Amino acid sequence: MLSLTRSLRSLVFLVAVANVGCASASSAPVASYTVIAKYPHSTASYTEGFFYLDGLFYEGTGLEGHSQLLAVQPATGQPRQHIDLPPQYFGEGIVDWGSTIYEWTWKSHVCFVYDRFTLRVVKQFSYEGEGWGMTRTTTELITSDGSDTLRFRDPANFKVKREIVVRDGGKRIDQLNELEYVKGEIYANVWHSDRIARISPRDGHVLGWIDLSGILPDDQRVNAESVLNGIAYDAQDDRLFVTGKQWPTIFEIRIASSARSAAGK
Repeated sequence: MLSLTRSLRSLVFLVAVANVGCASASSAPVASYTVIAKYPHSTASYTEGFFYLDGLFYEGTGLEGHSQLLAVQPATGQPRQHIDLPPQYFGEGIVDWGSTIYEWTWKSHVCFVYDRFTLRVVKQFSYEGEGWGMTRTTTELITSDGSDTLRFRDPANFKVKREIVVRDGGKRIDQLNELEYVKGEIYANVWHSDRIARISPRDGHVLGWIDLSGILPDDQRVNAESVLNGIAYDAQDDRLFVTGKQWPTIFEIRIASSARSAAGK
């Protein structure tokens, strides 16, 4: 009897441990979307950075010899202002900071700082590693480099102040690309995925996913690199916009309530 009791207790313990392990590895909930409105977007724009401010879309585009910073009128898709990067640079993420805009580059280790009203370069920073996405809180810049790590930087000198590793349960999430800060959360495109991760800026855990599958038909994508990569938020009117590299459309979307886990998809 004693042996049977110990065996039962061991079985209960093992089941409990297994359940804890499953819980720690469980995936964050997945939300769907509704398209509210559509806006024109140039298929020449290889979108790497994207935000909305004062009635305009600001966009940073990539590819050597084609990289630009643009301020675009939403209704027409036409640029109000633009500046070309020197041809050796591959433009990446952008973010507004006061009266300036930061735009960094993929492998050149150069971040340009522009006057937001004239798009004139006023200074530049250097950094280590690759440049991918960029967004900000009220006090820090947040950057991605294609890994599972997001870095918080001092806007005054672009130096790293702290880092977080992004995880969904027990799984690290890498290929983090274009970023946006929305209501206290970091939204991140995952390269070559139709999903956006909602990330806690405190510890990097994924709070949820937004599944944008089907938002742009495959026959409207220029090539295999025409992937989802652009998130912009209008805080004043609580509007969320998404687009992609060389997509013909910017979509204003509303996020539905998270209703299912990724594991059950």
